[in-house]
Amino acid sequence: MELMRWENGDVLHRYQKALVLVLGGARRTVSTSPLHGGVREDMRYVFNYDANPGAGMAAKLEAPTYEEHLMLLATRLGLDPAVTTGLSTAANMQNVALATESYEALHVTAIITGGIEVNGGRVGDPATWHVPREKPLQGTINTLVHIDADLPAGVLTRALVTATEAKTAALQELMANSNYSYGIATGSGTDGTVIISDMTAPYRLTDAGKHSKLGELIGRAVMRATKAALAKQSGLTPERMHALGERLRRYRITADTLWEEYRTAGGTAEKYDFIAAWERAEHGEAFVPTVLWIHTLDEWQWGLLAVDDVRAAWAELGMTAELPQGDDVREWLLTWCRERIVRPLVAGE
Repeated sequence: MELMRWENGDVLHRYQKALVLVLGGARRTVSTSPLHGGVREDMRYVFNYDANPGAGMAAKLEAPTYEEHLMLLATRLGLDPAVTTGLSTAANMQNVALATESYEALHVTAIITGGIEVNGGRVGDPATWHVPREKPLQGTINTLVHIDADLPAGVLTRALVTATEAKTAALQELMANSNYSYGIATGSGTDGTVIISDMTAPYRLTDAGKHSKLGELIGRAVMRATKAALAKQSGLTPERMHALGERLRRYRITADTLWEEYRTAGGTAEKYDFIAAWERAEHGEAFVPTVLWIHTLDEWQWGLLAVDDVRAAWAELGMTAELPQGDDVREWLLTWCRERIVRPLVAGE
């Protein structure tokens, strides 16, 4: 199936669980892939492949290394591995999001698939991968950016930085959570990116940073497509995040956590009645104060607010309980939940 065709002859196809970008002429690319990664001028194909076997099974490499895995996939797709760079993921290619931004004769198209719920993380989170091993493929945001201008190698790599910043900004605006800390995710642990520029274009651009129109277009296209892809693949939308359960999830506080707190506090309702009450409370009057409280925790962790500032904000929001001792932010937030959510439910019985 043909998804998009550019005036320079490049064509985007979707077939056999893959997106395949066939390049119609001389292109300069920068790729994070182990298959012909870095800056190249000899690539003819770029692909993004859905390696999810389905039925709830984890995606696995089909060869001893990720590079060999990608070479095998290229061959399967009918592409010459010698002139191909590509990425693999567990995201469904039917959930691809395309976004084009233009200024005068310049056009930038972002082609993105993505999931964040499995291995979303914040840069600097604790990691375990140090020596070569089987690469996880779950929860990947893969980004292809097609630019119909000639970009020198340095500008191309700057475009890679701008695209990465845009992806992170989209995750920040969605408040996507890290699965490895209490922080806001900046990406997944397995994200990949390929930027394609046209060496035959009649004009050459010299900057892809945030002060340039090219950088602006990359930022807008990547942010828009990242949000759309995450909505399709993971159901991650602003509407979904307008709920206490979603905001508390990055602190590993769930309906089951609150159920245990409720029982400890003397609640007598059956669990199904408690869950129904909790689901009503998720969108109730405690939502905005809790969001504000969580943001004070973020600012405290980032060193922007002192403990006394946090305590003053808590009091301003009507929190009268004693603050727990120590620096465990999850325990602080659990105290808030006990006061604002659990105890009112118990008192109302």
